[in-house]
Amino acid sequence: MSRIEFLGVSHHFGERPVLHEVDLDLVEHRVGVVGANGSGKSTLARMINGLVTPSRGQVRVDGLDVAKHGREVRRTVGFVFTNPDNQIVMPTVAEDVAFTLRRRGLDKADAAERVAHALERFGLAQHADHPAHRLSGGQKQLLALAAVLVAEPAVVVADEPTTLLDARNARHIGEMLHGMPQQVIVITHHLELLDGFDRVIVMEHGRIVADDTPGAALGAYRSLLA
Repeated sequence: MSRIEFLGVSHHFGERPVLHEVDLDLVEHRVGVVGANGSGKSTLARMINGLVTPSRGQVRVDGLDVAKHGREVRRTVGFVFTNPDNQIVMPTVAEDVAFTLRRRGLDKADAAERVAHALERFGLAQHADHPAHRLSGGQKQLLALAAVLVAEPAVVVADEPTTLLDARNARHIGEMLHGMPQQVIVITHHLELLDGFDRVIVMEHGRIVADDTPGAALGAYRSLLA
């Protein structure tokens, strides 16, 4: 597993504080992050691959400072957005998955093989030439995962990956996340998604207020909501 460190991390959007002196050392296979809207969990997630950089402190992935080595870190950390439309960039399904590989220096045959395997794995092979933006919501989220995983990142960060999905597709995405060999960091409101995770972090007002096994941490979270 990779090692993800937050060292005294604080962040502001303008004058608004979002994170306050966060210290974390993440080495577990599956880590969940929960909290109310505005708790800072999505900002924390985006810092892992440099989409947001700290106002103060340091985020490191396997010893690399994300603010200084963002391109290298993004080769290690794949990011799945809440809304897959935010990361679908190419006209067709196959082209969108292939886009991730453009800077990997692969020959065309190797890239095509990887794309075909990813589409088959995520049940999208029959949609390879279809317009990506015309897929269903569940299919788009599968496409977003396929496009991230085709590059074989060591870490997958998924920010509310099931929020826009119906129950069946949410369950499907959850099963995919649970079955990945990669280190997985999941930000979610769907607490059942975290069953079987190694660790759950609870955030409130930009601070970590619980950090424990799923049972203990989610118990603390439910107490906050009561």
